[in-house]
Formats: sequence, structure tokens, C-alpha cells
Amino acid sequence: MRRELLDVVRVEDVGLYRLLRLKRGRLESGIPGQFFMLAPPGRLLPRPMSLCLATRTELGFLIDPVGPGTLALTTVVRGERLPVLGPLGNGFRLDVERPLLVGGGIGIAPFPYLSERLGGPPAILGFRTAFHAEAASLVPNATVVLDPVLVTDALPADPGDVLACGPEPMLDAVARLVPGAQLAREAPMACGYGACYGCVVERDGRYVRLCLEGPVLREAA
Repeated sequence: MRRELLDVVRVEDVGLYRLLRLKRGRLESGIPGQFFMLAPPGRLLPRPMSLCLATRTELGFLIDPVGPGTLALTTVVRGERLPVLGPLGNGFRLDVERPLLVGGGIGIAPFPYLSERLGGPPAILGFRTAFHAEAASLVPNATVVLDPVLVTDALPADPGDVLACGPEPMLDAVARLVPGAQLAREAPMACGYGACYGCVVERDGRYVRLCLEGPVLREAA
């Protein structure tokens, strides 16, 4: 874990989402599914963001600009500098034999980096509209479904090792269908390292801090 001020390279439109590219500095890219805390200009609290793309010189974050913080992160311009802390949390286990990526909406954010690390496995991605689905171009070997079709409708009978990220109802449905799936869950976070207890969720009869025990949780097989 390291904190740095990173220079903005550019912000790109990807359908209805935006891809924020930052100079990498000395930050490690970490394990896919880990996250970074990005401080939006003019906002008090940072926002947790999964790493989408990692190159030798850049880190990329796919963002859905729906609130003041995410809007501030996606309206920065080249030359601005953003405080970034990370990588944080637990990512996906990569020692799987037959990976299948399953994502919904902005939940696909960690998949380009995850796919690269896993050698381009198949993916099933669900979106509300075709405009949202333009983000699927970032993930190779992807099958795309649009509402009202669900990603769980497109799961094969033997899905293999599922690594999933998306809205909670989707993840709950995947957990029921695929015991042992790795699920990247979300919760509000103010610090990212366990101090604020803002990301506490109930899992299997106990309370966990997603920033420390997650975001990726392995469901009981």
C-alpha cells in the first residue's frame, strides 16, 4: 500500500462510462479485484475504484459518473494531480483451472486487468442498454446480454470457476447457482484500510469489513 499524487493523462468515453488514465508513478498494480482510493477534486472523502487497466506507465479506472465524487473524478483534465492510495483489500484468486468472468454494469471494471492476468478467458457481461455495453470492448472473449436477459440466464450448465463482479442481486444469484464462486462485493468506504468501519457487511452470520476481508469473497461451496 502506497499513497502518491498521480498526474492525469486523459479521460476517455467508453459508452456511458469514463476511463480515467493516470500516470503510474511508483504504485504497484496489485492483484485484480483489489482497489485504490482516489480523492476527487473538491470533495472531502476519497472513492474506492477497482483497477481496470495497468501498463508500464499508466493505471486506468473505469468509472460510472453518477454522483458528485465520480463526476469530479471524470471531469479532471490533463496535468491535474489526484491523491491515490493503494492497492488495498483482497483480490481474486488466480489459481483457477477454468475461469469464467461474470459481470454486470460497472461491475466489469476490474475485468480487463483480470482477463489479461488470466490469459483472456471467456466472459459473460450484462448491461442495461447497448450504450452501456460498449464497455464490453475492453474485455476479450465476452458474451454480452442486455436487459431483460440476465447474466445468470447465459451461464453454461458447467460454468467452471466463476469470478464475478456486479450488483448485489446478480452476485446473490450467482452464489446460489455456483457454490464456491469468487464474488467482488461493494460497500461504502471512507478510508479503505479498516479504520472507519464504513464498509461493514453481514456475511454468513458474522460482520466483516469489505476493505480488509474483501472486496473479493469466496462463497461457501
